[in-house]
Amino acid sequence: MRSSTRRLRSLAVFAMLGAVMHAAQFALQSVLGVQLMGLFIAAFTLVYRTRALIPIYVWVLLHGAFYGFMFSIPYLYIWLLPWGLFMLAGKIKLPKKYLTPLYMILSALGGLTFGALYAPFWAITTGLSFKQMLLWIAAGFGTDIGYAISNFAFGVLIIPLSELLKKLEKDRY
Repeated sequence: MRSSTRRLRSLAVFAMLGAVMHAAQFALQSVLGVQLMGLFIAAFTLVYRTRALIPIYVWVLLHGAFYGFMFSIPYLYIWLLPWGLFMLAGKIKLPKKYLTPLYMILSALGGLTFGALYAPFWAITTGLSFKQMLLWIAAGFGTDIGYAISNFAFGVLIIPLSELLKKLEKDRY
């Protein structure tokens, strides 16, 4: 397959993966504290490495288009934390029985830190003082715990989803 055709095909796949992230978030938006972003970011990063940023930012653009770009600005940097954690974790050579809990914990960490990472943007745009920002973080910590639990639970699917994506990638070429 020609290089330009491969690139175009990869971009189409990444656009579709970003759309899947958006569809999953939309489908679960009424369930407080439950989302699949940690699962997707982890699996995409483990398989596609740096190129995983493409579907992540396709999702960010879709999120902005549907919910408003103003409140999607923090997503430009928030999702770099789980992506970075899984870039590092992808280099660790351990048996699956150890990788699964490690991935679950890392995914949970992403959910737990969401509010604290969103808070500086919220403080700047709404004029909160540093103390008010810390109170805002504390007030939302219960929701972040819910996301951490959700990410931890869905983290058990990171390796199976990664393996499926790798198989699909191998079959594609």
